[in-house]
Amino acid sequence: MADMGAFRVAVTAWAAGGPGGPAHELATRVSVRTAVLLEGPSDSAAVDALAARHGRDLAAEGVCVLPMGGAMSVGRFASLLGPSGLGLRLTGLCDEREQGYYVRALERADAAPDGLFVCAADLEDELIRALGVTRVKELVEAEGDLRPLRTFLRQPAQQDRTVQQQLRRFFGTKKGRKIHYGRVLVEALDPARTPAPLAGLFAAL
Repeated sequence: MADMGAFRVAVTAWAAGGPGGPAHELATRVSVRTAVLLEGPSDSAAVDALAARHGRDLAAEGVCVLPMGGAMSVGRFASLLGPSGLGLRLTGLCDEREQGYYVRALERADAAPDGLFVCAADLEDELIRALGVTRVKELVEAEGDLRPLRTFLRQPAQQDRTVQQQLRRFFGTKKGRKIHYGRVLVEALDPARTPAPLAGLFAAL
């Protein structure tokens, strides 16, 4: 839905210090009811891919999936979008190490922290564990990235890491790779093995 994309752009500009009028106008026009606060675009790609697998059009449901450009921005977005701002219901997905930022931001915005779903390390870690390292390597090969992966694994810094840690690091070594694999890994999931944070988020939407 194009208007939801415009709303996302307007909110991001507002959070960066721009005017709030466009976001207010679009929120009414699009009938936005919920904002999903995500750290970055790879998380957004995974959420969008899971929505497609479930046959859900989140934009049509009034749900805005919003990558914030970093967990440190959550306070600003929560204050603009939550009960003290646009009055939207706030949900979110975050890494365990960022949980404190999210909880404090939601509390300051008078939003319920039970809408927050936490990944043990990060979403990529959750997806790798759900799929298993053998399947993830098969997907890397299918995407044409096996040779870069092998080169990466020969680096001395990778020798003391587990295979799962190596794969997580590999996804972050090239611009756009985490976003790409956020979608690829979700599309390969057995629905019964959807990581608990993602499953919880979708159950709450």
